[in-house]
Amino acid sequence: MSDAILELRDVHAGYGNIKALKGVSLAVMPGEIVTIIGANGAGKSTTLMTICNIVPATEGEVLYQGAPVAAVSPDRLPAKGLCQVPEGRRIFPRLSVIENLEMGAFLRTDKDRVAFDLDKVFGFFPVLKERKHQPGGTLSGGEQQMLAIGRALMSRPKVLLLDEPSLGLAPLIVQRIFEIIKTINREEGVTVLLVEQNANLALQTASRGYVLETGHVVLEDTSANLLANPDIRKAYLGE
Repeated sequence: MSDAILELRDVHAGYGNIKALKGVSLAVMPGEIVTIIGANGAGKSTTLMTICNIVPATEGEVLYQGAPVAAVSPDRLPAKGLCQVPEGRRIFPRLSVIENLEMGAFLRTDKDRVAFDLDKVFGFFPVLKERKHQPGGTLSGGEQQMLAIGRALMSRPKVLLLDEPSLGLAPLIVQRIFEIIKTINREEGVTVLLVEQNANLALQTASRGYVLETGHVVLEDTSANLLANPDIRKAYLGE
């Protein structure tokens, strides 16, 4: 898809002799929310790590805004608008909330806009403003997830990669975080690629989805069709 903001073309990747991705192809159009669902070990997180060039593709290519990411250092991708919120949050526990957020803007050159974006993040997540001087490690799991998303937003992403944002969180917190993901997409125009174990929630949030099994894309469709698919309902929706 030439108009895709993010595209994987027959991507293979893995860890040593373990091949986690075996020819994954997918595309994300500007402004979309797209999800990848699948069982544990299917290669969902590896797909995001390969997009970010943390796990290099051994075959195929990853294109961001039409250009290969292979030549770009992973730490430089956020400055280009491609930013990941990793599984497990990975905030800086000893830094304060505001320092964690400022780290998200570390590579930005438009410093006059950082304060504006900080206020915007606090608008999305008021609890972070209340706790802005607390060490990140003292926050609850849900607050840490909000902080991780807020830190990513401080880089002003064009594409936000979210890896298991609901993991280990209470249902009410999960609902709030997914509402904000949709708001970020709708109001800020941020394209979202979402990896999520909760397939029902992911498909309700996204417009399209890819089903990954043992490193292969086995199905691609609209979220509505995937939600109605009896095989998907049986395998991933607990029916």
